[in-house]
Amino acid sequence: MKRHAPQFLTGIALALALSTPLLVVQSATATAAEGNSVNARPDVVPALQQWEGGTGSFELRKHSRIVLAKKQVKELDEQGTQLSAEIEQVTGRKLHVSPRTPQDGDIVLSIDPALADPGGDARFAEEGYTLTVTDHNVTIAAPTATGVYYGTRSLLQILLLDDGRDSLPVGRAVDWPNYKVRGFMLDVGRRFFTADYIRDYLRLMGWFKLNQLQLHLNDNGFKGNKPSWSQVQAGFRLKTDNPELAGLASGDGAYDRADWESFEDTAAANAVTIIPEIDAPAHSLAFIRFRPSLGLNNGESDHLDLSKPETTAFMKSVFDEFIPWFRSPDVHFGADEYTVDKPRYKVYFNEMAAHIRALGKQPRAWGSLSVMATNSDGYDRNVTMNSWNNGWYGPQALKRDGYSFINTNDALLYIVPFAGYYHGHGLDGKYLYDQWEPHVFPGGQSVAPGDPQLLGAMSAVWNDLTEATYTELDVHGLVEPTFGVLAQKMWSGAKSGVPYSAFLDTVRKLGVGPGLMKVATTLAASASGEVSLGKEATASGGEAAAAFDGVRTTKWASGPGDDAWLQVDLGKPFAISEVELDWALAYGRDYEIQVSRDGENWTTAARRTGRETAGTDLLTFEPLTARHVRLLGTRAGRRHNGYALWSMRVLEIPDLALHRPTTASSSEVLSLAPENATDGDPKTRWASAYRDGEWIQVDLGSPQSVQRVLLDWETASGRDYDIQVSDDAASWKTVLSVRDKPQGARVDELVFAPVTARYVRIQGIKRSSSFGYSLFRFEVRSLSPWAD
Repeated sequence: MKRHAPQFLTGIALALALSTPLLVVQSATATAAEGNSVNARPDVVPALQQWEGGTGSFELRKHSRIVLAKKQVKELDEQGTQLSAEIEQVTGRKLHVSPRTPQDGDIVLSIDPALADPGGDARFAEEGYTLTVTDHNVTIAAPTATGVYYGTRSLLQILLLDDGRDSLPVGRAVDWPNYKVRGFMLDVGRRFFTADYIRDYLRLMGWFKLNQLQLHLNDNGFKGNKPSWSQVQAGFRLKTDNPELAGLASGDGAYDRADWESFEDTAAANAVTIIPEIDAPAHSLAFIRFRPSLGLNNGESDHLDLSKPETTAFMKSVFDEFIPWFRSPDVHFGADEYTVDKPRYKVYFNEMAAHIRALGKQPRAWGSLSVMATNSDGYDRNVTMNSWNNGWYGPQALKRDGYSFINTNDALLYIVPFAGYYHGHGLDGKYLYDQWEPHVFPGGQSVAPGDPQLLGAMSAVWNDLTEATYTELDVHGLVEPTFGVLAQKMWSGAKSGVPYSAFLDTVRKLGVGPGLMKVATTLAASASGEVSLGKEATASGGEAAAAFDGVRTTKWASGPGDDAWLQVDLGKPFAISEVELDWALAYGRDYEIQVSRDGENWTTAARRTGRETAGTDLLTFEPLTARHVRLLGTRAGRRHNGYALWSMRVLEIPDLALHRPTTASSSEVLSLAPENATDGDPKTRWASAYRDGEWIQVDLGSPQSVQRVLLDWETASGRDYDIQVSDDAASWKTVLSVRDKPQGARVDELVFAPVTARYVRIQGIKRSSSFGYSLFRFEVRSLSPWAD
């Protein structure tokens, strides 16, 4: 929330008086005074449980500090130091940490064990917080240090989303999670993930208030058609100096004690608990490779031979070795998908659960008792279960048998990267957002919201395809799109109060948070027509790419002086009409936006003079075609600092179909509705019935000049189709006929003679497959990028 919003003349209005595309934008000061309306709830992810808005805003001052409550300086010192570094990364402002009495402009952190809220109850007592904003101070108070940490996440997110990154709306938030477990499981047994990646994911989880990372530390691939298990990948990812276990750790990557300590330290700093999992007696090829005598069929198996007492003794020794590494109160011992010796499995299950408790930890396991036993009589009940499959052990059976359990349902929450099963290309975010919460299971197995046996939920990545060539960053690209959605539904359920597309827009802006070293956001491409994201950039000084990487916590800085430039190559000509600049504290006072088709001959499209603050500038100019766009600074707001930008976004002319009413002749299922093609989300799609001749159309709201249509087809694409327009959605005119397009997924960029119409339709004639027609994106624009 900014006190001053710069106002600009539009390029179209000014162009009527100009014979060139130059737009002169003079310095402008907002004339409207701040109103007295009550502040709306700030956008954070996950959404705040309660908000009581006030009027006005709190502004960071030049001498604002982070003040730690008296008598809690030692307990909060590390949080204060971390928050200071994060505020600097998010806002560019350095706030010192102080134990002194708060003054105007300070942010206060406080632990108050007596603080309570009847709505949050036990969950508030463990992880809740209050965020109180006045025009003088911001105070984050909580019963625990964990709650204070979560309050700082909301503070940082509000600052990051503010135009000037220096303001918060006056009001009071009371916030807590609905569920104790808000988790993510990563299979590192089948595929090694670097230590940097693990630490970054701990930070990312904290950013969205997720609190348990389960690391599946051993596993193996499938035998399939291979003649021997010796040809199958297997991994165990902990490396000890104990000579008795020398050779157990995988040669292609393992974590030593120092790595694990760094994980635990990072987890503690980000309110995450690491749940280590060592899985046996199935999925145990790594152990059998180490001790072949422990495996079934003389070691030709990935199942341990439980008939041998030394097998269980060995597994106990593994836990004996590594449990001292683990700070979590819970340790997972796997125990799934072992069907060869059910009586001995029961003995093993109970012995391992008791052994883990004897080592001071609470045991967890994968629910498998519906398959492994006629009934659960005699099984240790003091084990927390992951309910991963209704057939193996669903929530209703777990409830009947008295187990505490976590929703890790495979049909809804599993990703097997790039496989043809279990969400190989990422979870269904729209379904999760619109219909799922932790109590929801498929097959009529849902439990009541807040069921006392249901601890929460946990999504999972299983790297089944051990011979595939994808990378850990590819996995991040599959996980990130729904991380914010899952966090939302685990923390405060359906309280976000906005449509899925609007929620995703907030998630995109928030990115992955501060402090990450290896992982960056993959969601920066927005629905607003940005064409500069990730493109090649150069500058007179500084790291040019930072202005185009989509990460809101990195910035380009030119260095001192008035004269500087920043340039981006869009890769091909685009019809553009806007450039958005998000200035850091070193803002530009006077500058120009220049465009070029060849990178050598430049034309000024817009000019700004007399700007006085950091924040966002949106420069709008008459639509034109360009491949290269340049910011040319002529006078810096702070000459000794030069220029600094969080981002420079070049925007294509608007998509006229975005969020407009969209209808179709049919939809394959309700979730593949026509509006998915125009919602701005490149991962949602429309799909028709399985027949030729289906259509999809969009209502632009009023007659518009139309010249360009983009169709992003899924595999079920159109071979022959027509682009049609209409004024009344009754009489249609074909403006372009498309024939003999190839099979498979593709993007069709279609240009035709300009025509004025309110409705645009894709009329299918023949499909390219036995499926229907399916579109991720249906965009309509008024100018071709090849127009003169």
